[in-house]
Amino acid sequence: MATLTWHGSSYPTQVLVLTGRSLRALLRTPLLVFFSVLQPLIMLTLFSQIFGSITGTANFPPGMSYIDYLLPAILVNTAMQSSLASGIGLVQDMSNGVLARFRSLPIRPSTVLLARNLSDAVRTAFQLVLMIAFGVLVFGFRPDGGMLGTLAALGLALVVGWALSWVFIAIAAWVRKAELMQTVGFLAMFPLMFASSAFVPVGGLPGWLQAVAKVNPLTYAVDAARSLALAHPVTGVAGALATSGVIAVIGAFFAVRGFRRPLAL
Repeated sequence: MATLTWHGSSYPTQVLVLTGRSLRALLRTPLLVFFSVLQPLIMLTLFSQIFGSITGTANFPPGMSYIDYLLPAILVNTAMQSSLASGIGLVQDMSNGVLARFRSLPIRPSTVLLARNLSDAVRTAFQLVLMIAFGVLVFGFRPDGGMLGTLAALGLALVVGWALSWVFIAIAAWVRKAELMQTVGFLAMFPLMFASSAFVPVGGLPGWLQAVAKVNPLTYAVDAARSLALAHPVTGVAGALATSGVIAVIGAFFAVRGFRRPLAL
């Protein structure tokens, strides 16, 4: 008589269950949810007031309000910052013993990483939707692209953040230290954020910084999101999506390899 052997649930089921587990863990810490939502709203408020006076300068697009110029960029920046949380969350799971228990179960290592990636994408989407609502209600965000263009910009920001989260997950899988993970993350994010077209037109930057901004991949993502929201001729969207896909594949490859290493080094 043949003996039936259970080899575990299917790959999609594993991803679904583990994604739900990550989301439930997030909801059990309401203060974390509150501050993760509050941070981008504060950023939007501060930058809209600090840089709002550049609307009268020669390099700023005529007839455009600064909030319409800024908010698509903040969507991309927020998605990028949220991607860092994917790596930090993985490091925390490694340190508190959760992943050690996962290793004793009949699940594939990649499902753990994909579930982390997807749960953080859901959290990021919630942040971005609230930010758009805040921009509309408080600052009068009324882009020429309307709701459809704004949602397209949101979708592009989510794709960029999803791809970058694989990079930070890969770093976390190899580094495995929260402090080092945060340091590496912030060192990478700040040049990407400020040496770009996110807050001011590239033409208004010093010459050497213009050169950096023009090769900064975030500039192309921000410009593409801005074009979608403002109903400008759309350029760079295909490039941003293709680049995000390449980054995601490379990041996922190294993330899985790093994750398979023994936890106790």
